[in-house]
Amino acid sequence: MKEIKVLGTGCAKCTKTIEVIAKIATELNVDVHVIKETDPEVIMGYGVMSTPAVIIDEVNVHSGSIPHRQEIELWLQQ
Repeated sequence: MKEIKVLGTGCAKCTKTIEVIAKIATELNVDVHVIKETDPEVIMGYGVMSTPAVIIDEVNVHSGSIPHRQEIELWLQQ
């Protein structure tokens, strides 16, 4: 199971990122645990300067925008 953290303040982009990742994971039948992280100290601990940011298995794979479907599919299939 992949652990995916979406870092952000709870803005619309952050919420949409969580929804999109969960939807695509369901479509691909990939078991994921999506965590919404809003604590500014935790976010800064990852060195993130713009949100939403996506952390998969403790690796920052994306930040600053809602990721595209192709990117998400690639992350989930690795």
